[in-house]
Amino acid sequence: MLKNLTIKNFRCFKHFQLQQLGRVNLLVGKNNSGKTSILEAIQLLCSKGNPEPLVEMMTNRGEYFWSDDIRRSGRERELDICHLFHGHEIESGSEFSILASNDNIENKLFVSIEKQPIASKVDSEIKSDESTSLVEEFPDNLIELVFNISWTDGNKRESWKRSLSSSGGLSEDYIRRWRFIGKPSKNAAINQYITSSSLTTTNMIELFDQVVLTPDETLVYKALQTIEPKIDRIASITYESHRYLESRGGFVVRLSDSDQRVPIGSMGDGIWRMLGLALSTVCARGGVLLVDEIDTGLHFTAMEDMWKLIFETAKKLNVQVFATTHNSDCWTSLASLASQEQDTEDGITIQRIEPGKETGVLFTERQIVIAAQRGIEVR
Repeated sequence: MLKNLTIKNFRCFKHFQLQQLGRVNLLVGKNNSGKTSILEAIQLLCSKGNPEPLVEMMTNRGEYFWSDDIRRSGRERELDICHLFHGHEIESGSEFSILASNDNIENKLFVSIEKQPIASKVDSEIKSDESTSLVEEFPDNLIELVFNISWTDGNKRESWKRSLSSSGGLSEDYIRRWRFIGKPSKNAAINQYITSSSLTTTNMIELFDQVVLTPDETLVYKALQTIEPKIDRIASITYESHRYLESRGGFVVRLSDSDQRVPIGSMGDGIWRMLGLALSTVCARGGVLLVDEIDTGLHFTAMEDMWKLIFETAKKLNVQVFATTHNSDCWTSLASLASQEQDTEDGITIQRIEPGKETGVLFTERQIVIAAQRGIEVR
C-alpha cells in the first residue's frame, strides 16, 4: 500500500507530495487543482512500465492528433505526449517522475525525452551507448526524439523506449499492440480506473465475467441493493452486439417482485455507477482502485452505504482506494464512516489539493470527523 507520493514535472505539478496515505483516500480541491492528474500519476506508477494506460488516459482528454509522418507508412493517430510534461513542452532532456514509498521500498516511474540518431541512418551494429555519444555529430534532420520509460521497485525493473514522430507524437497503434510486441511486466499491479463518465458496457462485461459464479458476485448484489433493494439477480447479455455499445446496456436485472427481465439502463444512473464501483473494487484485489468524481449519479442518501461497501471490500481484498469529489455530501458521508472506525495508519484520509502548494493538506480520520461535526469546510 502506498504511504507517500511525490510527483515532479507531471502535468500541472512542478513538484507535489501527498503524505500519510491510508486505505481510502478522498482527494478534494477546486477545479483545475490537479486531482485527476494525481489519479493518472498513480495509475501510471502502478502500471509498472506498461504504456497501455496512456492511450485511454490521453484519449479521454483529447490529447492526440492525426499525423502523416514521412518516416512511417500511412496515416495514424498519435498521442500528443507533450501534455504529460509540466509546461506542455518537450525537448531533449525533458523528464517527469512519480515516486511512491511503501514502508522501506520505493516504487518509481521515470519518463524522459532523449535524442538519438535515426535508426535507419545509423549502422545497426553501433551499440546504444556509442550511439548516444555520437548524437551531436549528426545533423538535425538525422536526429529524432525518443520517449523513454523506466520503472523500478526494489530490485525489479521494467523499461522501454519508442521514437517520436517528426510532429512529437507517440504512435497509438504501437502501444495498442504492446501485448503482442512488448514485454508487459509479470509483476504489474492490478489497478482499476473509473472516469467521471463511468465505465463503458464493454468494460463492465469484462469485469463481470471475472466475478460471475464466484463468492465476490455477492458483493455486487449487495452494492446494487443499497440503491434498489428489490434487485435479486443480475446477468450480462453477452452477445457481441452489446459488447461494443457505449450506451448503458449489456445487463439485465430481475426484481424480487417480478419475473420480468429489466434492462439495467432503465434503472437510472445510480445503479450503473454503483455496478461499476462494485465490479472495479472486487477486480482490483491486491491493487489500486482509482475513481474520478466518485459521487457521479449517486443520491446523497446512497453515499454512506457506498463508502461502507468500498471500505469493507477494500480491507477484505487488500485494495487501496483513491477518489475525487466536489460534493459536500460525499465527504461528510465518508466522515460518518470514519467516526465508526479506529484511527489507524491504513484507514481513511482526505487530501485537499491547493493550486500553488507543493503538499496536500491532510485530514486524518479524527480530523475528518471533527470537521464534519463543526461544519468546517475541507474542500
